[in-house]
Amino acid sequence: MAEAPRISIVIPVYNEEAILHAAVVDLRERLKPLGWSYELILAENGSKDRTVEIGEELASKYQGDEGGQVRIISMGEPNYGKALKQGILLSRGELVICDEIDLCDADFHKRAVALLESGEADLVIGSKLADGSADDRPMFRHVASIAYSTILRVALGFRGTDTHGLKAFRRSALLDVVRACLVDKDVFASEFVIRADRGGIRIKEIPVRVVEKRPPSINLFKRVPNVLKNVGKLTYAIRVRG
Repeated sequence: MAEAPRISIVIPVYNEEAILHAAVVDLRERLKPLGWSYELILAENGSKDRTVEIGEELASKYQGDEGGQVRIISMGEPNYGKALKQGILLSRGELVICDEIDLCDADFHKRAVALLESGEADLVIGSKLADGSADDRPMFRHVASIAYSTILRVALGFRGTDTHGLKAFRRSALLDVVRACLVDKDVFASEFVIRADRGGIRIKEIPVRVVEKRPPSINLFKRVPNVLKNVGKLTYAIRVRG
C-alpha cells in the first residue's frame, strides 16, 4: 500500500451528479498551492443517479496521485451518518477533515489544519452560527439550524453553537469517539461532537460563511420527523447508555 497521506478529507455524497466532478476538480485546484499530501474520500450513500459512476471516474483519474488521491466508498443506502462514519474509519491521514460537497471550503481547511498543528485544539468545528459567521442560505434553513442546536443544548447539554457541517480533527484523538457513536443518519455528526465535548476533547469553533450552491438533496420539512426521532435515539444513547 502507498504511503499514508498526511490529511484525509471525507465528503458524504448523495445524488450529486450535477456538481460532483466540478466540485472535486475545483477543490483539488484550490488545495494545490498548499502542497499537502492528502486523500479525498467520497462516501457515497444510496445515490440513484450517476454519482457512483462519476466518483469512480474521478478515483481512476487521480489514482496514485501523491498530492491528492481520490477514493470512493459506497454504503448502498441513503444514510449520511453511516457514510461519514465509515469514511472516517477508513481514512489514513493523521488529520481528518469532514466536508460537504456543496461547500468544499478550502479556507476552512487551511485555518483548521493550522489550529490542529499548533496544538490549540484536537477538534475544530466550522460554525455557521458562531459570532462572525455568515449563513447565506434561505432564512428558513438558518432558523432550522438555530432550532436544532437549541434542542441539543436543552436535551443533551450541548455547549457549542453548531454540530453539523465542517469539522477537522486529529484522528488519533477522536477515533475512539467515532467508534463509540451509536446513532447514524442525520444525527451522527451531533453525537460525535457531543461525545467529544463530554469526553474532554479540546474543541475550538471558528466562524465560516455558508453559501448554498444547490438546493438540498432532501427536502428539509420531510426530514423533520426523522430528525426528531433520531434526536430521541441520541438522547437515549448518551443519557442512558452512556
